[in-house]
Amino acid sequence: MQTAISRDGTRIAYERRGTGPALILVHGTAGRRALDPPGGLAALLSDSFTVFGYDRRGRGGAPEPGGIVQREVDDIAALIGAAGGRAFLFGMSSGAVPALEAASRGLAVAALALYEPPFAAGGGRAPLPADYAERVGALAEEGRRAEAVDYFLTEAVGVPAEELEPIRRDPSYALMQEAAHTLAYDGVLVAEAVSGTPPPARRWEGVRAPVLVASGERSEPFYGLGADALAAVLSDVRRAVVRGQDHAVRPEAIAPVLRGFFTEMAARS
Repeated sequence: MQTAISRDGTRIAYERRGTGPALILVHGTAGRRALDPPGGLAALLSDSFTVFGYDRRGRGGAPEPGGIVQREVDDIAALIGAAGGRAFLFGMSSGAVPALEAASRGLAVAALALYEPPFAAGGGRAPLPADYAERVGALAEEGRRAEAVDYFLTEAVGVPAEELEPIRRDPSYALMQEAAHTLAYDGVLVAEAVSGTPPPARRWEGVRAPVLVASGERSEPFYGLGADALAAVLSDVRRAVVRGQDHAVRPEAIAPVLRGFFTEMAARS
């Protein structure tokens, strides 16, 4: 494990593996390096890229939304510095928001890929409850971490309650509980995008880096609609649908999509 120092002095833990152009993985809510085990996405891409997997900071005690965004961008800037000054980004779910912000605020982002940005654009996605961040944060603070994770999965991800039991049996569920204190932070981070109105796409229309926006073939329709709405305002964009996948995309399914896109972008630069 190595560390990069963010603008406010926070140490950002990361691991790097592989050789080739730098690729930084910006994970989604409750994600962490521990959820990308040997044989995971970083390993699958390390034959073509120098892959940076990092732990987004603990994210407890969330500040105002503007502060959250700048904090996330500063952390990515630190990673780009560690990567040599220029990098590709892959933003998964809520990780798409800081990835887009990094590109729009002038960081040296060569290209970015996004999988299912958490944007509401009609099509059956209910907006997050107004008190979502407060409620999920309270559950975590009270030590009711499993309840916090279940609330996140049903309200934010859109998992039907009857489908929770198989998820609870998966080893990743325990890791999500360990990161339950981060759920309120990301709830604030994506609140505007999941407010029930069209996504704040024009917030990112200034992104000039090439972008791949992907969604899963088996995901709830609102993920595809949100991806379409974002793609519609970007100037250099590709849209992809990953066959047979839902929001919990398998590394072996998304890796070839990312490899193809970033290899093309490396050849262009």
